Amino acid sequence: MFRTIFLIASLAAALPLRAELRVFACEPEWAALAQELGGDKLSAYSATHALQDPHRIEARPSLIARARSARLVVCTGAELEAGWLPPVLRESGNAAVQPGRPGYFEAAQFVTRLEIPTKLDRSEGDVHAAGNPHIQLDPRNLLAVAGPLAQRLGELDPANAAYYAERQQAFAQRMRAAVARWEKEAAPLRGSRVVAQHKSFSYLFRWLGIVEAGTLEPKPGIEPGSAHLAQLLKQARTEQARLIVRTPYDSPRPGEWLAERAGIPLVTLPFTVGGSDKAQDLFGLFDETIAKLKGVP
Repeated sequence: MFRTIFLIASLAAALPLRAELRVFACEPEWAALAQELGGDKLSAYSATHALQDPHRIEARPSLIARARSARLVVCTGAELEAGWLPPVLRESGNAAVQPGRPGYFEAAQFVTRLEIPTKLDRSEGDVHAAGNPHIQLDPRNLLAVAGPLAQRLGELDPANAAYYAERQQAFAQRMRAAVARWEKEAAPLRGSRVVAQHKSFSYLFRWLGIVEAGTLEPKPGIEPGSAHLAQLLKQARTEQARLIVRTPYDSPRPGEWLAERAGIPLVTLPFTVGGSDKAQDLFGLFDETIAKLKGVP
């Protein structure tokens, strides 16, 4: 009898005193933001990492299992995950995290989206009807998302609602101070001209006043051919572009071709949390991005 009681007590001691709120994030930036807001009250899992194109992910059984056990799914939306998230959610069998339910959250609903097309035509490439979904590279968008996300966490976990609200206020204070510092550091970049591989950096460029002097892709999602690259080389020279930028998952070959011939650097920006050794949280993401844009090693 004593051994039984001792075993039960030991098992109870080994169990967590509370159940963490499990968050399934589609991208690393939302996992990082959820963790900033939730602290030790939640665990956040990212379905993708910085070396993956978030457009092109397989609906793997491991993702389905993660979605099955989640209480909240946090994704960008704006069609970014349209190719893989619907089957993951459907096959999970988790009614609480389906679109339209409290356990489903789309960050793009809370920001002003850029590049919303006036007409939809597949000949224009991989155009998103809801606008450019790469909203995370303007930190002001993170501030806009953080409030509604903290509120949603509180609705799902009322016992800790005040905790999430306090952490959101603390995060907002830190982020606003960081934004002011980043804008001061990046002031020399305003008006500079940069070639991008894909329309990945539109929000970053708008925030910092950088001019996109062209894209390596002739149309979104379309690999560049020799004629387009030759035209872009001429354009980069005419507009005096100072950099070519790519994400960690973009092929380096088109950028290397242009960099060699135009005599300007090709720079890999982290793009999201985990995109470089120094971009391991949301603050490091922008520290590293601005440093690389300024040419700081």
